[in-house]
Amino acid sequence: MVLSFYVHIPYCIKRCGYCDFNTYTPTELQDGATLEIVSNDYIDAVLRELESAPKDQVPTIFFGGGTPSLLPAHDLGRVITAIKARNGLTADCEITLEANPDSVTQEKLAAYLAAGFNRISFGMQSAQPHVLAVLDRTHNPANVKRAVDMARAAGFQSISVDLIYGTPGESLEDWRSTVTEALSLDIDHISAYALIVETGTKLAAQIKRGELTMPNDDLMADMYLLVDQMCNDAGLNWYELSNWAKPGKECLHNIAYWKSANWWGLGPGAHSHVDRKRFWNVKHPTAYKQKLFAGESPIADSEDLTAEQLREESIMLAIRMRTGLALSLLTDAAKENLEAYKSSGHLEIVGDAIQLTAQGRLIADRLVREALA
Repeated sequence: MVLSFYVHIPYCIKRCGYCDFNTYTPTELQDGATLEIVSNDYIDAVLRELESAPKDQVPTIFFGGGTPSLLPAHDLGRVITAIKARNGLTADCEITLEANPDSVTQEKLAAYLAAGFNRISFGMQSAQPHVLAVLDRTHNPANVKRAVDMARAAGFQSISVDLIYGTPGESLEDWRSTVTEALSLDIDHISAYALIVETGTKLAAQIKRGELTMPNDDLMADMYLLVDQMCNDAGLNWYELSNWAKPGKECLHNIAYWKSANWWGLGPGAHSHVDRKRFWNVKHPTAYKQKLFAGESPIADSEDLTAEQLREESIMLAIRMRTGLALSLLTDAAKENLEAYKSSGHLEIVGDAIQLTAQGRLIADRLVREALA
């Protein structure tokens, strides 16, 4: 068996208006605090949690957040070193760092490489200043190219950018310009996600007050089809609903999620999945640290997955991937439900699996419901 690790870094300098992730600014945690103060003993707590994880060999480690690139390479490297010493890494272990383009320098990138990272994912989101302003993103769009070029020069084996489409006020031409800019970079992977407005965020409040208007479904569909076509034309093939990569540059860590492999999430609010059991940690960093330093488990709750739940999750995840959904997972009723979508061009049978077409990916949620019959 193998075990992937997700390491949550719950700190940001500023909270983006659309974000409902489990992240905190220093002042949210402690009045007048700096990042150094609030994160000082955080890695110590993470290393304590690590002692509870299985000792299986590790094929992928992913540092997400938050903004992991705000922490010094030395601190993040302590986690990599501990996992390597305790579990051992596979020969081709993929170790990813999520980064804000404004938060990296040539020196920091070299230090991250020396710490063990070999893959980096920059939060680009958009190349349009007015779109970034609505999203409350803090980075300068010009810094994305600078950051990517520095990362490539430093020696990162794989570089990805994250994009968001469907921001209020974003036109199809705005989106085309963003994708064009992203594809002009020296990258080998793109993730493009439709903006989801989460209750309780600043963006949700702006929309509720009528200050901003979400784009309609037709525009969202056109945006998805456009990025899919542009990526494919540029040699980045879709391998999951929202992800495109050059051959051999797919994100192995995310594939582990989609294949329901075992993974352990280190950090506050992090979720884990090990041998048919799912569990998750307390959300607040202070509570997380207090529990671990008191010798207690940080796990907030857990559930044992039934055989039926596992089957349903396998269907929901597999249908998102280019490798497709195995026909053997489907009931006769589900196969009958899906037959009509084959003739309508939403899916095709490839070998013994169902694969979604670009049009089919637009209605993936509907097709999942049909497949669960």
